[in-house]
Amino acid sequence: MTDLPVPGRRGFLLGAAAVGAGGLLTACTGNSPKQGAAVTGLPAAPPASAGRHVTIGFAGPQADHGWLNAINTNAKARAAQYSDVSLEITEGSNDTAQQIGQIETLINKKVDVLVVLPADGKALTQVGLKAMRAGIPVVNLDRVFDSPQAYRTWIGGDNYGMGLNAGRYIGEQLKDKPDAKVVELAGMDNLELTRQRSQGFDDALKNYPNIRKVARQAAEFTVESGQAKTAQLLQAVPQFDALWNHDDDQGIGAERAVAQAGRKDFLMVGGAGSLHAMEAIKAGTGVLRATVLYPPTMAASAIDLARALGQGQGVGGLSEFEIPASVTLYSAVVTKENVDRYLPTGFR
Repeated sequence: MTDLPVPGRRGFLLGAAAVGAGGLLTACTGNSPKQGAAVTGLPAAPPASAGRHVTIGFAGPQADHGWLNAINTNAKARAAQYSDVSLEITEGSNDTAQQIGQIETLINKKVDVLVVLPADGKALTQVGLKAMRAGIPVVNLDRVFDSPQAYRTWIGGDNYGMGLNAGRYIGEQLKDKPDAKVVELAGMDNLELTRQRSQGFDDALKNYPNIRKVARQAAEFTVESGQAKTAQLLQAVPQFDALWNHDDDQGIGAERAVAQAGRKDFLMVGGAGSLHAMEAIKAGTGVLRATVLYPPTMAASAIDLARALGQGQGVGGLSEFEIPASVTLYSAVVTKENVDRYLPTGFR
């Protein structure tokens, strides 16, 4: 998961399904999907004549988390749908110096457009500026650079919105229960994204005076940490009505801790939209009732944006000739009632 940049809260807002499908972003350009290139979870780009060939350089962090792996998968899958796109993809790295070197290699190759999900937005700002000065537009994916001059457009998720929608969902489930209690399993407290998600959650709960947040633990986005921290919550708070977990990967551990404790007396809401979470929601046999999306389909949409920039196109469905400066994805709440719609986008 990643930090919510300032422009994200003011940006051009699109629903997760619309952006993931690239419906608006590709409708304005010449699309020629390769035959047989339909990809699970990503609707094919609208067929049309091919445009000018675009070489897109893609650089992201190491895929050491299910969501980050899905970012790479979605970028590759989307590029494969276009006959007029070539993708130059680097080996992901969490080492700042190494990722800078990889991006500089792509700049030297004179790619037409760069898509960058920086391991550290602040540390990679200078290389983003270097690309822009070289005339290579940069699509800044999710983790934002320090300067808007370092990218042409930003696309990413809404961390505050995740917390807000998780809180609203839980609030509506518990609004008629007197003295309802909730607990929170956060991510890593040294990350701004965690603070944004917690703030959104707390702000939503202000609208439900009958609900109190009685405990909070920060985990580390891993199965092991999720299990350990949830076990601590269960011991510290013998009775509560809902648990919000920021991340579906650590949520697997949370579910294990709940099962080991034999608890079924509360509902749980996850975060991000993993396939495991969606399948558990659909089965309806455990405490997990919903997950709030932070869709990795944003990487596919970043490819759509990069291709449109490379071909000098705008966004279909809008009057403007230019690509927006920022695109914020909507954090939809996936429940048993709508899970079939989102299931194809669930990541492993």
